[in-house]
Amino acid sequence: MKPIHQRMAELWTIQTSRKLSSFEEQEMTNCMIMNAKYCWELAHLENQSLLASMTADVAWQHEVCLNIDQLTS
Repeated sequence: MKPIHQRMAELWTIQTSRKLSSFEEQEMTNCMIMNAKYCWELAHLENQSLLASMTADVAWQHEVCLNIDQLTS
């Protein structure tokens, strides 16, 4: 789990009991933007991995998997 996911969960939990401050709302927006970018990048890499697998390009697939590991760790 990335720190942005932890902070987003924290802010979501806070907003269940009170209104977020304007600073917290901006933080939530920033977290959601970063999360969307993260999700799109991961989806892109997963699609590349699938293409590499379908074309039997083992070297490319290993490279893509390394990129996935770097992104998700």
